[in-house]
Amino acid sequence: MLTFAQEILLLALDDKKGTIKPLPFHSLRFALAGSLLMELAFCDRIDTDLDYLTVVNSEPTGSPLLDKVLARLQESDKPQSTEYWLDELAWNMENIKEKTLEELVQNNILKLENRKILWVFETRRYPLIDDEEVKEVRSRLREIIANKEVPSPRDAVLISLVHACNLFQEIFTPEELEKHLIWINKIAKLDLIGREVNQAISKIYETITSHSIMY
Repeated sequence: MLTFAQEILLLALDDKKGTIKPLPFHSLRFALAGSLLMELAFCDRIDTDLDYLTVVNSEPTGSPLLDKVLARLQESDKPQSTEYWLDELAWNMENIKEKTLEELVQNNILKLENRKILWVFETRRYPLIDDEEVKEVRSRLREIIANKEVPSPRDAVLISLVHACNLFQEIFTPEELEKHLIWINKIAKLDLIGREVNQAISKIYETITSHSIMY
């Protein structure tokens, strides 16, 4: 089973170029941070309420990336909110995207290609080996939304994260998305961490807009 972060990156991947598509400012950063926290929640390592996010089981998960996050959560000398940890992971934890792409390479879903531009600047591309996984994610979410199905807990989280970084435009046409937006918003509000991701991204947009008006 793919992780939330892996599914997010597959949806964000340009199938032809093997690179991540342009997304709203820093939205992918926060969606991936939220993905890691939600994965730990589903592994019964953390719990959240309206005030705090707490570690309830410090046993390693077996995933190097998740265990690194779990160790980081335990470094705090006092309880912190989910919003705090989203900011902390989004801005201060390096290589979440790169490590998740590496996992997809190890799972034989993507392959790594190193290329040089003008024989000097090296770039990395991640073409799909088989598009079965990304097709499955797209069709699963499309069916849930289009048929107004009640999603499983994992799918509800994924829908919230996909909505946060505006990736439903990769699944629906603009006309379809407008039609389904009310249902998507309802599902997105079911998950506490997903709501925090959406709020964090909204705050960034508000800051950018206010600075744009000022200058």
